[in-house]
Amino acid sequence: MDNWFRWQNTDLLLQVRLQPGSRLDEIVEIHNNALKIRITALPVDGKANKHLCNYLATICKVRKTCVHIEAGQTSRNKTVRIQLDEQHLPNFLAE
Repeated sequence: MDNWFRWQNTDLLLQVRLQPGSRLDEIVEIHNNALKIRITALPVDGKANKHLCNYLATICKVRKTCVHIEAGQTSRNKTVRIQLDEQHLPNFLAE
């Protein structure tokens, strides 16, 4: 059973381990029951959180307003909610 994501109706809740200040934006791997994501933004004034939400919105093909950080605003470990139209994992997660 995968513990790094769960469904709440059609909302996808992801456990994310964020690595800010990277060379590029990328999803790395599943590590300790979390989806490890590297982003270029630095963790200053909420920029990394905003960048993470924008990045996930882009690759999930949803509006930016459909992605929210539920928990972990000041931590590298976060719970992110992605509001989808149906309970279907985005292609990049299903692989």
